[in-house]
Amino acid sequence: MAYIKLCSYEEMDPTIQEKAKQILEKTGKLGEIFELIALNKDIYNATDNMVQDYLLKETLLPYSTKERIALLISIDNGCKMCVDVHKNIAKMLGMSEAQVQEVLEGVDAIQCEESEKTLLRFCIRASQKDSYKMMQEDVDAVKEAGYSEAQILEAVAITGYFNYINTLSNVFGLGKQ
Repeated sequence: MAYIKLCSYEEMDPTIQEKAKQILEKTGKLGEIFELIALNKDIYNATDNMVQDYLLKETLLPYSTKERIALLISIDNGCKMCVDVHKNIAKMLGMSEAQVQEVLEGVDAIQCEESEKTLLRFCIRASQKDSYKMMQEDVDAVKEAGYSEAQILEAVAITGYFNYINTLSNVFGLGKQ
């Protein structure tokens, strides 16, 4: 039960209702995070744009990498709701149950190239409160692993998105019974 009153479908701005209607037709329910951000049209639109641009459309990083970032950052932030949601999204985007389980066990358990593990560790480090202590050599290590500056920027943007959405979820008690 959320710590504040979430936005019901009837209370949503009509433009948000249109998006909600599509989700309801596909899944039969809206997630609490949707109902939370629907309280404010500007926050909803900004968040939806990030989801569409960072996570759903084809970008410089493969979907599996983006979902690994989503899960690892959500685990690190203690956001059970986001972990549960992204376990399912990862599977919808083509990851197997075994691949999802590997991520849940941590970077070292993931069966992927060492270069991707370097990127994933970098993202976890970037998500920390003391990320201001990161240095040129931290970025250079990811570049040396084969990632372009644009890919690194995208990975950090996704990391930042999950810090943001995990904060909303955790602060307002989403996914808690």
